[in-house]
Amino acid sequence: MHWLTYPLQFKFMVNALLIGALVAVVCAMLSCFLVLKGWSLMGDAISHAVLPGIVLAYQFGLPLPIGAFASGLFCALATGWIKNNSRVKEDTIMGVVFTGLFGFGLVLMTRAARETEVHLNHILFGNLLGITPDLMWQTVIIGTITLLIVLLKLRDLLLYCFDPSQARVCGLNVTFLHYLLLVLLAMTVVTALQAVGVILVIAMLITPGCVAFLLTDRFERMILISCASALLSCIGGVYASFYINGSTGACIVLVQALQFILAMFFAPKHGLLRRRMTQQTSATAPEV
Repeated sequence: MHWLTYPLQFKFMVNALLIGALVAVVCAMLSCFLVLKGWSLMGDAISHAVLPGIVLAYQFGLPLPIGAFASGLFCALATGWIKNNSRVKEDTIMGVVFTGLFGFGLVLMTRAARETEVHLNHILFGNLLGITPDLMWQTVIIGTITLLIVLLKLRDLLLYCFDPSQARVCGLNVTFLHYLLLVLLAMTVVTALQAVGVILVIAMLITPGCVAFLLTDRFERMILISCASALLSCIGGVYASFYINGSTGACIVLVQALQFILAMFFAPKHGLLRRRMTQQTSATAPEV
């Protein structure tokens, strides 16, 4: 009990657990849709493309989430425009767009560090234990708004991810849902920036949904398992970073990766061990 309660004596640990829990739930909810839709690379693209917007917002004295959201949305819209006006496939376009924007952001960040002597490395790697009250409230507001929108449009987004044609037949505005999902993705990336930074945010957006996808075939259970997995990763990662004096965001991502490995091998229906046992049973069954 002392091992569990001792870190809670520090205010920065309590704040880290609370903000981390909110970020984990928001990322886990959207993670289910990204896994079903096959948009993992889109999440990676937007998470890296927010960097130039953050640096420009810092230089002009604007709130960092505004620059991050604008840059991420520009990446999504630019990808769609290039896809509609070229022969290149969407995954290739996303690779070109997000690497270009990420490189542009790194150039701006190094120039800003030389001119102002202020380093923005926390944007890349996160700083959950040292989050300021202003950034904490920004994360709470953006995360809460994102979570409410996802809950309100849960069924519409689910139908769109499973079968866009059926959603169109049912009278849903598929174009609106497409761009709504992109906006939610950009807002979620902005929410998770303070926790794990630009580089590791993709893990929080993808891994919980992958774990849940391996453990269940029902979407309602998938959301619950995804949220539980993300919360467990957040708590375990924050405690681990406290005791080993490591990076908090990296510890959270490592716990998530461990959960995925365990689910991949030991999932009741879709685990590798279960599939091998089934194959061996089928191979040794006598012919009739």
